[in-house]
Amino acid sequence: MGKKILLTGGAGFIGSNIADALIGREDVDLVRVLDNLATGKMENIQHLLDHPKFEFIKGDIRDIDTCHRAAATMDMVCHQAALGSVPRSIEDPLTTNDVNITGTLNIFNAARLHNIKRVVYAASSSTYGDSLTLPKVEDTIGKPLSPYAVTKYVNELYANVFGALFGLELIGLRYFNVFGPRQDPNGAYAAVIPLFAKAVIDQIPPFINGDGEQSRDFTYVLNVVQINQLALFTDNPNAVNQVYNVALGERITINQMWHFLKSLENSDIDAVYRQARQGDVRDSLADISKAKQLLGYNPEINVFEGLKLAFNWYKKNLFQ
Repeated sequence: MGKKILLTGGAGFIGSNIADALIGREDVDLVRVLDNLATGKMENIQHLLDHPKFEFIKGDIRDIDTCHRAAATMDMVCHQAALGSVPRSIEDPLTTNDVNITGTLNIFNAARLHNIKRVVYAASSSTYGDSLTLPKVEDTIGKPLSPYAVTKYVNELYANVFGALFGLELIGLRYFNVFGPRQDPNGAYAAVIPLFAKAVIDQIPPFINGDGEQSRDFTYVLNVVQINQLALFTDNPNAVNQVYNVALGERITINQMWHFLKSLENSDIDAVYRQARQGDVRDSLADISKAKQLLGYNPEINVFEGLKLAFNWYKKNLFQ
């Protein structure tokens, strides 16, 4: 018998890419997506709606009854639902807290009550906070720099408790600056790569916060899809009740990334520099050796390949 998997946030950018991969697996019988479409989009999963292995529930993880309905009869949970964005959390910390902490607790508790042992959840590199140590190693974190970072750290604390008290197998994946197809370039909280892609295609100068020399370990979404599957299906007893960095293990600056995207279209437009953004870390680089060792993680797409793939997707799908 194949597995039945509850995928929260499955209409989102990362979640829908995970949904595609899970649907394609022979050892998966059902993918049930729970999404309130606050940041997710039906167009991301439209092609799956008629698939015999796919179900969609429009609902909110803040609602306990919805979480129970979604978890019923499931074998595993892949929990991607969250309200992302550091700036959004600074503007509206209460909603970020409700979704990311209360919502996640609801999902963990529904898993417990429905006897679902394996729960993989999206954690965040924002948990490293003000720690200046590079590369980032899972056991060494600093103080959070934003309400968003607080919420993602609390998720890890709850996961530890649920693992210890209730025997759940929880695996947290600390994402580092994920990008790729279906990441939304529109709205006040759009991420930097889709914004830059849009700028190159529209020939409009983008804003760069600060001097652009801040660095990030940008991670193409298919690498994230890979590790979610590894975490869901691992039978290594040492791999569960852990958190892992999910990244490439390399970093580039915002300026380097902008110049590379410009080069794809031979564009000569210049970025406009403005004040650094509140709550942002200066540099980010992951040590991914733990994920390699315990889960067999092997990121296959580097940042420049990923940028090309993402840029071509935006050009084809969004900006024509």
